[in-house]
Amino acid sequence: MQSKKREAIMASLLKLLDERPLSRISVKDIVEDCGVNRNTFYYHFEDMPALVEAIIIDEVNRITRQYEVISSIEECFEVAMRLSMDHKRAVYHIYNSVNRDVLERSLMHICEHAATKFIDSAAAGRPVPPEDLRIIIRAYKCECFGMIVDWLNEGMEEDAEARIQRLCALRHGATEIMLRRSIEGIKD
Repeated sequence: MQSKKREAIMASLLKLLDERPLSRISVKDIVEDCGVNRNTFYYHFEDMPALVEAIIIDEVNRITRQYEVISSIEECFEVAMRLSMDHKRAVYHIYNSVNRDVLERSLMHICEHAATKFIDSAAAGRPVPPEDLRIIIRAYKCECFGMIVDWLNEGMEEDAEARIQRLCALRHGATEIMLRRSIEGIKD
């Protein structure tokens, strides 16, 4: 279980990231905001990148625990977008910082979790070859990740949920077709 001070430090950074870019937030800003001293900060976190990584990891773990079953492509995309939607400005500021790689790895992890849970649900009880399952999961994982990164690169201006709903409508039935082709052994 996390200490209250550690949680306060993490909450403070998230709050400050909603207000300004990471490059304009210092340890001093965080400790003043949450009412702890610098030693407390450094007791819990080695530095700012460690704090950013801890926040992201905690959020990824929260999301993956929350969604153990994903039964539709819409839900798959929603789960993949959850971190970015729950903390829109903070994610944008982290994405546009030196900590981008940590965020991208974490987003990819969420996308893989969502794609795996969705395909596992869609293929349940069916004789889909494991290699085909891996290929389909990878395709969905990369598609989800690509949609999120593209949205981040565009400044998060467009309504991501509307874009995802439209994509899901356009590709309705595609998963079932892939699974059926795999089972039937079609290689083309």
